Amino acid sequence: MPSQETYVSNRQNRLTSFKNNGKGVDEMRRRRQEVSVELRKARKDDQLLKRRNLNTEDDATIAQQEKSQSPVPMTIAEMITGMDSGDDHLQLVATQSARKTLSRERNPPIDALIKSGIVPRCVEFLSRFDNPSLQFEASWALTNIASGTSEQTNTVVKHGAVPKLVQLLGSSYMHVAEQAVWALGNIAGDGPTARDMVLNFGALPALLELIKPDTTISFLRNVVWTLSNLCRNKNPPPPFEIVRLSLPTFSRLLYYTDCDVLADTCWALSYLTDGSNDKIQAVVDTGVVPRLVALLASTEVTVLTPALRAVGNIVTGNDIQTDAIIQAGGLIHLRELLKHPRLNIMKEATWAVSNITAGNVDQIQEIIDAGVLDPLIHVLSSGDFRSQKEAAWAVTNFTSGGSVQQLATLVQKGVLKPFCNLLDSKDWKTVVVVIDGLNNIMQTAEKMGAVDRVAIMIEECGGLDKLELLQNHENEQVYQKALNIIDSYFSEAKELSQKLPSPSHEVIEELTAWACMM
Repeated sequence: MPSQETYVSNRQNRLTSFKNNGKGVDEMRRRRQEVSVELRKARKDDQLLKRRNLNTEDDATIAQQEKSQSPVPMTIAEMITGMDSGDDHLQLVATQSARKTLSRERNPPIDALIKSGIVPRCVEFLSRFDNPSLQFEASWALTNIASGTSEQTNTVVKHGAVPKLVQLLGSSYMHVAEQAVWALGNIAGDGPTARDMVLNFGALPALLELIKPDTTISFLRNVVWTLSNLCRNKNPPPPFEIVRLSLPTFSRLLYYTDCDVLADTCWALSYLTDGSNDKIQAVVDTGVVPRLVALLASTEVTVLTPALRAVGNIVTGNDIQTDAIIQAGGLIHLRELLKHPRLNIMKEATWAVSNITAGNVDQIQEIIDAGVLDPLIHVLSSGDFRSQKEAAWAVTNFTSGGSVQQLATLVQKGVLKPFCNLLDSKDWKTVVVVIDGLNNIMQTAEKMGAVDRVAIMIEECGGLDKLELLQNHENEQVYQKALNIIDSYFSEAKELSQKLPSPSHEVIEELTAWACMM
């Protein structure tokens, strides 16, 4: 049987045919962005796209109007008759009745009212500048229709409501302007087409004008929520030359104390950073990074979630953008968020860390120095599966760009066992990520002349048995990768394992010593 030295020599000769350990940072980050699609899906649990206006009790103007309404509820036919009449008072009462019907908490008859022809009448009333009360009631009715399905929202759009609602943003009656804000927020939340229509009619500058020192908190909340909807969606994203006008305002609003304002501001910034590096840079240039990082310590999950998403998006950028997060203390916060009791926070924190481990050697060292590895390996070992998948990516990215010393530290921390355990995953993409990471570790061991010893460590924690089973996997990519790594590194090491007693702690100490000499 050939000697161990012969095996090492043979493997050294094969080094150039294997995947380059120094894979490009941009490529690794692109891979992270592709794999993390599920993290980017618009979820109503994260932020409401549309909102119905149900509350009337706190508005004195509305309360006064209520006194003038008919005590007997109108039928839909009576509403339409009243709205069609030439009597201003009857038009107001009928429109108000329609609004109240649409504001019912449960099962409002939106489709029945649409079918009756109420939408074009309400849109017409938006232009009644001689009757702001009628404008208000019509805006409110349209707000609640637009809070429904895409088809219902489109009914409001196709009858020409958008330009008229944008015009109402400049109304001298604040309750009218606020209701127009709400209606436009619902329309913009319907998707990219409706969003771009609202933008193209000039809504964004008009909305920014409404944010003043004396703006009431309820009004401000609606304005910021609507602005965030105008920044939302990716297919396609909003015209950046328009939405970037909001960045100075968002930078100021990040210091607001109201949780709703803070949350929607962070969501808007998360949407604006979810794209190319030039968009990320435009956000970074406003100086928001230190404040976003500070918000990672928020105890309000509604604020923490979008702040974490925005930070995670920024570290998908280039090294300078990632460094901005690191220099602001982001790693200390991410380290703690890896232990967060909410699984979604843990998952997204792990995703953010995986994008930093896709960086350069200095950034990987920052990960180590900040004490991130221990909680990261704990997530790999004990987190829910979605977090484990992100942790697997973090480890594989680390092995792709880390130095020999850094990989030795990773192994010393005990990464191999939980990493190999994921080879049993039913998700073949995760299995591929793990095999790639193991392959990177073996390549590094090969450079140190320690390939057989590391192979034995992997065998001791059950990794080799799992790899052998994967040679029969139904996915071609999985079984081919499993076959290649076994053929390249394990066939000879398996024979040596019977002759080279290698307790794991001794091997780790030896690896670390070798790494220090590299």
